[in-house]
Amino acid sequence: MLPWNTTTTVDEFILLGLTNNQNIQVLLFFVFLICYIISMTGNILIIWISSVHPRLSTPMYFFLRNLSFLDIWYTSSIIPNMLKNFLSVKKSISFIGCFTQMFIHLSLGGAECYLLLSMAYDRYVAICNPLHYTKSMHPALCIQMAILSWVGGLTNSIFQTIYTLQLPFCGPNVINHFICEEPILLELACRDTSLNKTIIFICAIAVAVVPFFLILITYIYIISSILKISTSRGRKKAFSTCASHVLVVILFYGTIFSMYLRPGPIHVANQDKMATLFYSVITPMLNPLIYTFRNRDVKEAFKETTRKILSQ
Repeated sequence: MLPWNTTTTVDEFILLGLTNNQNIQVLLFFVFLICYIISMTGNILIIWISSVHPRLSTPMYFFLRNLSFLDIWYTSSIIPNMLKNFLSVKKSISFIGCFTQMFIHLSLGGAECYLLLSMAYDRYVAICNPLHYTKSMHPALCIQMAILSWVGGLTNSIFQTIYTLQLPFCGPNVINHFICEEPILLELACRDTSLNKTIIFICAIAVAVVPFFLILITYIYIISSILKISTSRGRKKAFSTCASHVLVVILFYGTIFSMYLRPGPIHVANQDKMATLFYSVITPMLNPLIYTFRNRDVKEAFKETTRKILSQ
């Protein structure tokens, strides 16, 4: 039994991409190639340095390793195909390839929402209950939280992908986007998609909105605790441990909400492209830079490890 609707006649989709200007496409090829190299290098370095340096063997960096690993796969599910299409005359993706890309995209996006919540809880315990931090954030709990984040993202993706596959796609097959994203695919279905749109909205509430509001509540408690610190130096140090996470949350959730919680049935193509570009390409590239340049421990660990390697 096929997992998709048997009345589907489409066997491939055409991705219009970011532009139809060939000269700009060549330029974009090199721009996104550089973005991909920076993203891969930065996230691999984060995983490596936080794994080998004793100073970074804390729950905060355990979750950061998970985030970097996720971002590697996030960009790898999108940019290589974009690079191929920039230099191709026919910018196509197979039916199976399209839904595989959507499945991976939804899985990793959902997992990132839950991982950011886990990281917020870690900061809450570190600042609001510092004396119990080691006992509270023990390795077993961190592993359980990470597993739940990945399983939550996977469950969300399975649920949405199965329902989308039940729709018949009998033409047209042109996607005005650079990836196969669910809200855009629904516009190509040959059947009413009201149920699917409702499912998307419910899943967005469960996967994005609920974690976001829990993060907000967490930071209300964190800020309240920081303001009670008597010294300005202590307050500054406490704020600095949260600054990177807050910036990443703003970048990621801001564009997620603009894409999946936009009121009304109409999606504006250019706005959708920019939103997707930002949270799936730009943010994964910026994450390691944010956590590196704003984090003294990471910079010092990188310097010490590099010196140790060079001195051998």
